[in-house]
Amino acid sequence: MIMQEHKALGMVGKIELPAGFDKLEGEIKWNSFYHDVMRKTANPWQAVALQCRSSIDCYNSQGKADQLALVTHMTVMFKKNPLGTFKQNENPEFSSAFGCTYIKQVVDGETLLELDYLANIFRVNGTDQLNAYRNNIGG
Repeated sequence: MIMQEHKALGMVGKIELPAGFDKLEGEIKWNSFYHDVMRKTANPWQAVALQCRSSIDCYNSQGKADQLALVTHMTVMFKKNPLGTFKQNENPEFSSAFGCTYIKQVVDGETLLELDYLANIFRVNGTDQLNAYRNNIGG
């Protein structure tokens, strides 16, 4: 989230207000050369769907109370083609940088966040945060 200082006429002080979203970027580090994957990362004009799965450990005063599934869906476009570094008797290192235009996080089957830059979608806990904005601009 980009925060921008704001001081309107008559205000005694400055405040920070949300002013949109910064670009979403990421990087994947590969431990080997995956031929099929590298074919997809080599084309900077082709969007690729990624899915990242993880587990959230929940603790209380008695210890571990629960484990929740976290699934992150992303639509990305790769912008760095990995050539890697090679050293004798060591695993090669490859990294692929990408820009992300869509992200959706689902925790234990419930959608927590959905953000789509190209479609002007921003939902938190299923509530559309941009509904009034889209109506105001005729969309």
